[in-house]
Amino acid sequence: MEPLQDHDFAKSMLLLRRMATGDEPAFRELYHIYNKRLHYFALAMVKTREAAEEVVEDVFIRLWNQRATAPQINNLRIYLYTATKNTALNYLSRKAKEAIVEPFDHIDVMLRETGVSPEQIMITGEIYQKIRRAVEALPPRCKMIFKLIREDGLRYKEVAEILNISVNTIDAQMAIAIQRISDAVRKDFDKLPRFKTGPAKKD
Repeated sequence: MEPLQDHDFAKSMLLLRRMATGDEPAFRELYHIYNKRLHYFALAMVKTREAAEEVVEDVFIRLWNQRATAPQINNLRIYLYTATKNTALNYLSRKAKEAIVEPFDHIDVMLRETGVSPEQIMITGEIYQKIRRAVEALPPRCKMIFKLIREDGLRYKEVAEILNISVNTIDAQMAIAIQRISDAVRKDFDKLPRFKTGPAKKD
């Protein structure tokens, strides 16, 4: 699942305005763009695929029902992730599960790139598994932040707003994540100048 690019964001806002007029194909296209990534985000909190599907469906149903005011949404990505987070927490509350206080466990994080060029090294299955294990071993909140930035392509400010924490906290957590992943594979990359994970969007 590739991160959303700026042109995807612009397209989404265009679709949002079309949806406000009752354009169902535009709504279905928006659903197609965001459904899978929001499902993974919800799954990290509610733990089951069925519950995650229910959460995301509820978010999109409410978006459609409130379509007349949709053009007032300034940032659709932040709106949808925040709505998904709140809906997932409400779901947990209704089910009276203790998981409400630890919503960021059991997330399946996919590290899509290492920042090392193909000319420098061929990433073997063993190295990839080391990276995956390092990501899975991150503290829960750190792992969630890493996923939102590296996999979903959100900016630091967007993640800070979604999770109600400061940009400095995001920066610190990303530094921890990158350091731990680097340490996990440093011996494999000891012939390289430096292990990188690629630039992140802080703006």
